[in-house]
Amino acid sequence: MKIIFFGTPNFAATNLKYLLEKGFEIVAIVTPPDSRKGRGKQLKLCAVKEVGLENNIPVLQPLKLRDEEFISKLKNYNADLFVVVAFRMLPEKVWSIPKLGTINLHTSLLPNYRGAAPINWVLINGENQTGITTFFIDNKIDSGKIILQEKVELTNNTTAAELHNTLMNNGSRLLTNTLEIIRDGDATQNAQVLTSDMREAPKLTKELLKIDWGRSANDIHNLIRGLSPFLDSQTKLKDVAICPSAWFTLQDENGLQKRIKIHLSEVIKSASKQLTSIKTDNKSYLNIVTSNNEISILNLQAEGKNPMTIEQFLQGNKITNNHKVL
Repeated sequence: MKIIFFGTPNFAATNLKYLLEKGFEIVAIVTPPDSRKGRGKQLKLCAVKEVGLENNIPVLQPLKLRDEEFISKLKNYNADLFVVVAFRMLPEKVWSIPKLGTINLHTSLLPNYRGAAPINWVLINGENQTGITTFFIDNKIDSGKIILQEKVELTNNTTAAELHNTLMNNGSRLLTNTLEIIRDGDATQNAQVLTSDMREAPKLTKELLKIDWGRSANDIHNLIRGLSPFLDSQTKLKDVAICPSAWFTLQDENGLQKRIKIHLSEVIKSASKQLTSIKTDNKSYLNIVTSNNEISILNLQAEGKNPMTIEQFLQGNKITNNHKVL
């Protein structure tokens, strides 16, 4: 079974590596054109292209997916199946090419959380369960017939980075199982059943990232972990665009304002009603009062600084009664 793989980031690259290890025939890879990133604007290869080059697999990088020359190249590979992982939406004239169809790996239990940011939204909404789905692509976003699904349990402290890695690894196995049953002709196709309580996963906006301290502590904690790039207090997941971090503004006694990203937090019960007031011993903790309880900041990143624990932050920043949370 000849396969063309579509993908971009490390999430997709991990799946691609796993398929190659399992002996699947990847005849070509499709990924976006190289981009220049960083201070020096150096040309940076995406993770999927690096895997392709390491394994001597042809890499196609079309500027436009509807380009006739690109589509002609796809057809010339005579692939049986296209596999899509963390890639943009394909036009019908692309996904309809292979005789066995085109499948996608999606990071939620469809039909819940269709859209661009399911990993973030299941955490922001405080869900206790999510999962991963393989399905056949059709002409609507994330609406095709389901092949396989696998559930993943969530805790009250699961971060976006943790969930990203869990679904990446689980997804590799689920994708392999999916390809095996398609190859053997045993794949079932189950139509998605829509319900009135279905939730969507739209693209993250800049407005979403700013913390509204008038909300409940649980809501704020869920927002923080749903945007967090940290696996634990010391380990940050690198190069993951899904983790932009929630933030607030801290104003000092001189009126100087700094944007502070919060990576890790916990909810502390409190009877205080002084919204946005700060509680700290200037050594080991810094809590901010919300509409019902307090958010204790465990790991943060001040503007222009590296991420640090709250203890490290307080060593170089004394908080006074004149500091304000904005």
